[in-house]
Amino acid sequence: MASPSDFAAGMRSQGLNGAASGKRKRSLIDSSPGSALDPDHDHDHDHDPDHDAPEHDETRPGASPENKSRRLPGVKRACNECRQQKLRCDVVQEPFQSCSRCNRLKLECKIESNFKRVGKRSKHAEMEKEIERLRRAVQQARAQGFVMDEEDEAPPSAAPSVVQSQLQSPVVASTGYSHTRNSSLMGSDEAVSSLLHLKRGGSYAVPRIARELDEFRLTDDEESQLFGAFFNYYHPFLPFLNPAQTPDQYYQQHPLLYWAIVAVASRRTASDPNILTKLSGPLTRLLWNTVGDVPQSYFVVKALCLLCTWPLPTSTSSADPTHILCGVMMKTATGIGLHRPNHINDFSRVAVELNHEGLHDRIKTWAVANIVAQTIGTGYGQPASTLYDWTLAIRPGVEGPFALGPELEARLQIERFCDKVSKEMYSNASDPRGVAGDEHRAMLMRVYRREFNELQASIVAQNLSPIVYLHLKAACLHLRLAGFFDSSRTPGYLEDLMGLWRATTGYLDYILDGPEACPEQYRYQVRDQYLLKYATNYTQQMLVAAGFALLKLMRSFFVKQIDAERGRTLFHRTIQAIRTTSVVRNDLNWRLAELMVQMWNGAKVEANGSAFKGGNDLEIDDSLQLKVRCRHSMSLVFDSIWHWREEYQARGRGTLDALKQPTNPDSANESSASSTHLDSTLAPPSHTLPSNLGLAAASNGALTPSATGSAMGGEGGSAMMGGGGLGYFDNKNNSNYDFWDPQHWMLDGLIDFNFTSFVPIESS
Repeated sequence: MASPSDFAAGMRSQGLNGAASGKRKRSLIDSSPGSALDPDHDHDHDHDPDHDAPEHDETRPGASPENKSRRLPGVKRACNECRQQKLRCDVVQEPFQSCSRCNRLKLECKIESNFKRVGKRSKHAEMEKEIERLRRAVQQARAQGFVMDEEDEAPPSAAPSVVQSQLQSPVVASTGYSHTRNSSLMGSDEAVSSLLHLKRGGSYAVPRIARELDEFRLTDDEESQLFGAFFNYYHPFLPFLNPAQTPDQYYQQHPLLYWAIVAVASRRTASDPNILTKLSGPLTRLLWNTVGDVPQSYFVVKALCLLCTWPLPTSTSSADPTHILCGVMMKTATGIGLHRPNHINDFSRVAVELNHEGLHDRIKTWAVANIVAQTIGTGYGQPASTLYDWTLAIRPGVEGPFALGPELEARLQIERFCDKVSKEMYSNASDPRGVAGDEHRAMLMRVYRREFNELQASIVAQNLSPIVYLHLKAACLHLRLAGFFDSSRTPGYLEDLMGLWRATTGYLDYILDGPEACPEQYRYQVRDQYLLKYATNYTQQMLVAAGFALLKLMRSFFVKQIDAERGRTLFHRTIQAIRTTSVVRNDLNWRLAELMVQMWNGAKVEANGSAFKGGNDLEIDDSLQLKVRCRHSMSLVFDSIWHWREEYQARGRGTLDALKQPTNPDSANESSASSTHLDSTLAPPSHTLPSNLGLAAASNGALTPSATGSAMGGEGGSAMMGGGGLGYFDNKNNSNYDFWDPQHWMLDGLIDFNFTSFVPIESS
């Protein structure tokens, strides 16, 4: 029989082993990876018999059948919260009952098949990205004049409350930043603002960031200024948006529409001339991402209307996506049923009910899309992708959703006329180049002259804005440019040339001087070169065509039929006007103006002034006929550039090196020292043009480097550049073909010149 001391020692040993065993089991259950991170979960299990009791009952050898029967059903899958913390879960799936832990901690208990735990590494990577973003934000703020406030530094714990009370924290309304934050912590941008202080003349609030696109940020003040500038200066050219809507409403309709408005308005902004340069890359990426996602919203059509009317400035024509975007615009519009607004459900997967305003807005958008598409077809010398159907039928005096207003209705009539001229004059199925025959074209010219006079009379009687009359003048020029297709044997040849001269000078006089009389509400459109500074791409293209027409007539036999001095003065003013329309120095318009000046000076050198001072005998020849005849009325522009390549560039007599200092017309008759400088009457435009063209050249429509682009291949720059094109002919290399780009090959060579490849233009 054991002694009492031995019995007590045995009981103590058993009790210690049992306690240790129980403690080890409890530690295995409670010391989960989430227990140290969850203070509410610390020792609550000791008072929660439902949490671990079933497992304890199962493992105890002396468990009663009653305890085993109280076990919860087997759990096939834990809830998201317990899986994240790697905790045991007692959720019941059918019928669904939240687990005890989610109930106790008031968490949302749910089971998702695609749920994945967020590991510590991903959290650390996210924190590193946030830190890097904060560093960039601090650097940008310092570059804007914000500096660290080292004199009034507070302890780290007090810094946010002390310094933040002096500054107004910026709030970034960005949709790209999606991970959740603890609401009790300070935001990243608030942390940046709390560390910065402006020391320029006192304490100022940090600018509030309204929107950001990639790395481009727009403050509240800039947003307000740009939207105001858009509706004041650009909206009258295409009055189809609602000026009463706020920028936030436009952003909610579609981000591309919001940023398109910002891009158009930033073309002439005085506060920061480089906004357009900074925005060009991010906007181009957003544009093509939107197109790649197959847009289903007519607000995207509105954005494309703006971006096709005022494209992003480019220094190479082969990178200009406007003609492609126009096709996307029209196909998107027809794909969502804008051309059938009364039957919109035939093009929608869900039922759509349009009220009066919604129907009217869609009809107006469809009309503007056709107006834009027609101007692009005319300006680029391509068939227009328009659709003038029942929706756009002329209904004079009709009220309701189909009424477009006098401005848009007049513009639509003008573009319909241009469409008729293009299709009849330049879409001849029996001719390989599509050009109508001489006799047929002469008959069409008589018919369309009469039709234009009727159209002009009806529009002039309405007392509309100068913008409408400017497009009417452009339509007349579009018609009359067909005179360069005629041969000298065509009946009424000189009469047609005189009509072309009047149409050219009429367009130039109107855009340079404005009308003699103008209604009071449109006075602002004839002041401060409004029509030039805020001109659309189509207006600029017609201005260039008028300049080349003037140049071609002045250097031909026809100069004896007109006032040569007036023509010379008007050409000088045209060159200055083209440079005024340039948004960025050395963009395409600026370079075309330089090319025209070199051709003007070269013609005077060749003829020694005889073309301008010749005798009274008029010798009519075919020198005005075009060799390039496939680009509709714009064939004149492409033919002139072709002539410049053959006669000047290929022989080393023409270069665009003078773009760094614009060439003065008539400088070929001056000394070589002044041959590349303008006189006081031909100075560059007074508005500030940014010269930074440092954006990536890979993005369509974005600005391309003017001096860092690819140099022209071959000896002496005899090959085409800028991604290929049709090489020109010279005496050394008669077949220099690399690629054939039927859309833009004519203008490619103007861009990617190596500025040191050619000698300056010769002077007499």
